[in-house]
Parts: sequence; structure tokens; C-alpha cells
Amino acid sequence: MQNSLKDWKPTAILEPYKESLFTGAWPTLPEMLRISTARNAKHPFFTDFDGEGGSKRTLSFAEVQEKTETLARWMAAEGVTHGDRVAVTGKNSPEWGVVFLAAVSLGAIICPLDYALHTEEQENLLATAAPKLLFVDEEKYGHYAEKKQPFAVYSLSSKHPDVYVFNLHTQKEAPITSPVPEDTAAILFTSGTTSTPKGVMLSHRNLVSDAFIAQTNMIITCDDVFYALLPIHHAYTMQAVFIESLCVGAEIVFGKSMAVSRMMRDLKEGGITMMLGVPLLFNKLADGIIKGLKSKGMVVYAVIRILMEVSYLIKKLFGVNPGKQMFKAVLQQANLYTVRIAISGGGPLSQQVFKFFNAMGINFVQGYGLTETSPIIALNPVEHFKIESVGSYFAGWMEMKILDPNEDGIGEICVKGPMVMQGYYKMPEETAKMFTDDGWFKTGDLGWLDSENYLMLSGRAKNMIVTEGGKNVYPEEIEDMFQLEGDIQQITVQGYIADEEKHSEELEALVYPSDAVYERMKLVRDGTTPGPVQDAVRAAVSKVNKRLQPYQRITKITFLTEPLAMTTTLKVKRTYNK
Repeated sequence: MQNSLKDWKPTAILEPYKESLFTGAWPTLPEMLRISTARNAKHPFFTDFDGEGGSKRTLSFAEVQEKTETLARWMAAEGVTHGDRVAVTGKNSPEWGVVFLAAVSLGAIICPLDYALHTEEQENLLATAAPKLLFVDEEKYGHYAEKKQPFAVYSLSSKHPDVYVFNLHTQKEAPITSPVPEDTAAILFTSGTTSTPKGVMLSHRNLVSDAFIAQTNMIITCDDVFYALLPIHHAYTMQAVFIESLCVGAEIVFGKSMAVSRMMRDLKEGGITMMLGVPLLFNKLADGIIKGLKSKGMVVYAVIRILMEVSYLIKKLFGVNPGKQMFKAVLQQANLYTVRIAISGGGPLSQQVFKFFNAMGINFVQGYGLTETSPIIALNPVEHFKIESVGSYFAGWMEMKILDPNEDGIGEICVKGPMVMQGYYKMPEETAKMFTDDGWFKTGDLGWLDSENYLMLSGRAKNMIVTEGGKNVYPEEIEDMFQLEGDIQQITVQGYIADEEKHSEELEALVYPSDAVYERMKLVRDGTTPGPVQDAVRAAVSKVNKRLQPYQRITKITFLTEPLAMTTTLKVKRTYNK
């Protein structure tokens, strides 16, 4: 495997197939499948552990292509044509992947739906998408199949063999119109932490270009094994795992659950080298490792922490990675030793966690993007990461600027590039609002760029709080500082009016205490927050407050007896009233 980005050219693998397997500036998704199959037909592509008796089940690129073409012919015979919608909702699986690839092979538009949504919510999205076909997992198959629907319903599960996706064949011949790069490939309904979900239209060009452009900052090859643990309907996992693997010819291990026992088995038996997750996942992994180290005694733990500081310093100063061998036993016990690169996205990550994994010997970086940008528009290079940054943008492939920066250089992040969406489905006015008059896409996020084009995030523009003294406070920055506070499971910072006469705004924290604090105090949740638990939370808030500027400090705590609703990427839905 190539070790340096200096001479790395991600698109080199496409050059032998230009004109023979694709003719556009970028291949379409079905062309990408044919290219990867031509490169290494027998190489594993889709793997899970849902075979007989929980055994490993793997499909090669050639097998995925054969199943994709079979299903595409069947879809065409069922009347699916160019531009029609096909919906899919279910757990991560090879079946889900084949439905996705078959639909886009026809020039149809795949509409992946969040499987965690209630059926009523899914039905609202289906009414908008108006698909011809719906493929659904076993738990919700009965709901859709038992009543008349404006679309035909099929199963992702073999428990319904007559309508099981891998059993759908036809002898009929129907015309198939292959897509071109500018055709819409997918409509992704955003989770929308503060607004009504919108259908983001992404083209083949959007998705494939972003997969290759993201590799500008990271070397990925067919030798890698990606872990699809987060829901694959979400743009982050869809792009950074599913489409990235498709484009480089790598293997995907489909994770079905974040239960620790299942995840540990996937990591161990799957031989994962590329692990992508959200901050909450990595926080839990780090916390588990730290607890294991502390169980060996505080002297041993103190020695290991000193060695970790040395490891991190060597890696940062000299670009070598001693931690992988220094902490081999620890990583093996956590089933993380095979992991080559870990990427955190979907929200701000604690710098302590970022540093922890790098010190342990895992190349750990952050990325940044939105569904509307396919989604990756910044990524830390492994060779030159900045712990305070979500990465550098891909200069030469795209543009990024800060709109209307304040005296600190902070303003709205705006981008141009081939990964920017086509628009919101049937929402031209909403689409227009997202662009400046000269065509820059407005992310709605606030941040600033340093001299090397590394992006530093401050928060969402709509969440910004302005204090009485005119100071701007970004709640995400403050919430980020609580990620390793074990007594707090969920914290959401918002503004509140501290003085009605002056209408001055200060900071309030909505806190849901952790299970761990109740267990430590031998208390049971009963719809109230006991005094000792409140005291523990106040102590944690006080500790963080001391590290904040006076205008950033939390002056009011509201205790929650139920956690706030969260999105797929485990961010709080900010639908509360200020």
C-alpha cells in the first residue's frame, strides 16, 4: 500500500477504463460497479454475519454485479423506467446495497428512508417520493403489505421468500435506459434537526466525484475493509462507506447493531481497517478502553498515560506511529488492532478523544460535510492532521470561502464544487434560499479558515446566541466540552432571558444525567432528578465553566427526566422552545 499522499492520484484507477467502460467526466454508479468488477471480480464486496446460524456471508464484486443486473432487469419488466423512484428502508445489508445499485442502473432514483422512523413518518416521505416500488425489512414488511398501497411492496428479508429481493427474476425483456452523470441518482431525506425534512437530490456526478475527491486527503485501496455500522441510508455512511468502497473496489462489512457484543464480533471477525462513526460512538469506545486500563490499577494507568503522551508527541512531530505496537495488547482486546484509519463525522468531537486514539496508534481524523454536499467537503489528512480542525477542503477540486466574516474571521461557510446538490426535490424556493446570487452554496454552519485552508467549526448559524455584551456564543462548542463527563448523558445549550427588563440572554443547559451516575449512587430513575444526581451534574458544569470565558458560562441548569429526541447521527433535534 502506498504510504504518502505526495504522489497519490485517486483517479488513476479510472484511466484504463476511460472510453471503454465510461465516457463522461466521471463514471456513473453502475459504471463504477462494472469498473471495480473488471479490476477484481472475485474480491469480496458485501459481507455480513447473517448467514445460516449467524455465519459469515460474503458476495464478491462479480456476484453483486450479477445480482444487481438480475434485479434491474426484473425492475424494468415491472415498469420501472428512467426517472422513476424506488424506495428502500431497512437495516444495513447486502440486500439493501443491491436494491440501491439495481435502481440507479436503470436511471431510476433511489430513495433511502430512515428505518428508525415511525411508519407514519415514513409514509409522509413515501407520499412525497411517490415510488413505484418499496423494499422493506421484515419488521415493517407486514405494515406495508397488509393494506393497499400506491406502490408495490417487496422484502429485504428471506423470511418472505415470495417477495424476497434475491428471489426476484424475470424472463421478460424490457428496455433499459442507462443513466448519465448528470442524472439524479438519489433523493436523501435529511433528518433536519430544526426543520421539516427535505429531499436532497444528488446526481451520479455528485456522489462519484465526491468519493474520489475525498481521497485527495487519504489513501484508500481495495485492500481496505470498511465497517458500515451507522445507518447506511444517511449521506455520511452512504458516501464514506458504501460508495467509497464501490469506487475503490474495497470490502464492506455491514453492521446491524451498536450493541457492544455484536460490534466487537464484527470488528474481530471482519478484519476492519476503515472505521467511520459519530462522536458518541468513539466517546463510548474511548471510555470503555480507559475503564479497562484503570482496572489494572492507578499506577499502571498512570504509566500508560505517560506512554500515550510520548506516542502522540512522536506521531505529531515525526509522522511515525509507535502507538500501534506500544499498545498492541490494548487494541487487540478492544478488537481495534486491524483498524488503520478511523474517521469521526456528523458533529464536533472532543479534542481529548481525537488525541486519545492517535496516541493509541490509530490514525484518527475528523471530516465535515452536509447531505447537500454529497456530503464530504473537508477531511483531515492522516499525515498532517490538526486536532482542532475538521480538516482541509479539497483545493483544486472545489472552492470554499467564509461569507461576511466578523472580526475573528468567523462567518458562514460557503462552497462551490461538483459535489454540491442539484437541489431539494420539488422545492425550488427552498433550493434558491441555499445559494448566493453568484452560485455559492450556503452551509448554514459558522467557522473560519486558517492559512493552510483547514476549517475550524464554530456552530450552526441558526443556533448562535448573542449575549447582552454583544458576544457571539456557539452552543456546540460548549456542548463539545462535556463529551467526556461521565455523569452527563446528554447536554443541550440554549439561550434564555435572564433579565426581562434588559432582555439580556444568558446560557442554559438542558441536562439528562447518565445511567452511570444513578448506578454509582445506587439510585433508580423515577421521573425526578434526586439531589445527589443534581449535585454531581452541577459539579461537572462548574468544572467546565472554569475553562470557559465569562460570557460562555452556563448560568442555569434544567434537569430532564427524558432525553431529547435525536437524529440518525445522534445529534439532538433542536425543536425546543427558547
